[in-house]
Amino acid sequence: MNKRHDITAQTKQNLIDAFWQLYCIRPISQITVRDVVQRAGYNRSTFYEYFHDVHAVLEAIEVSIIPTLDTLPPFDGPSGAIGMPVAQFWEWYARNARYYAVLLGERGDPAFAIKLKRQITPTILAMFGDAPPADQARRALVVEYMLSAMIGVMAHWHQQAEPMPIDEAMALLQHIMQHGVMDELAGAAGM
Repeated sequence: MNKRHDITAQTKQNLIDAFWQLYCIRPISQITVRDVVQRAGYNRSTFYEYFHDVHAVLEAIEVSIIPTLDTLPPFDGPSGAIGMPVAQFWEWYARNARYYAVLLGERGDPAFAIKLKRQITPTILAMFGDAPPADQARRALVVEYMLSAMIGVMAHWHQQAEPMPIDEAMALLQHIMQHGVMDELAGAAGM
């Protein structure tokens, strides 16, 4: 029984990998089930055992790489040394970089970043405890700003031919979060 499960899991992964190879070079609107099964070496009926269409394959990939409350690394709270979870986000991003670099890049889907932020926001807000309604709206806006910035920076970093060393990039993000964008820009300009 376990051998059958392993074969089933491998077949599904082969279909996902074939789809992903195509998705990296074509928009999803130009990928067919036939393209996927030809690349993977299976027939259409095998594909339909696992997915109902190519959009379902993309959805399966997205679900597997969007962290959940159970899979997110623990975050230090506001009194912790890191303040905001830069290292934890970068670790999660790096683990799934082959997908994130494409999904958050030029050819990616803007809805993916929204799904990613929607999943992570409650965890970050929970780090700071309950707040009055006016403060909740303010915190939500700050978290949206922070996550948008972090996701954008990580996507940008992966698209560079020669990115700055990862420890320097994380330190820069942490500095910006603690001291602000304008402080960093003024410092970089020698002001």
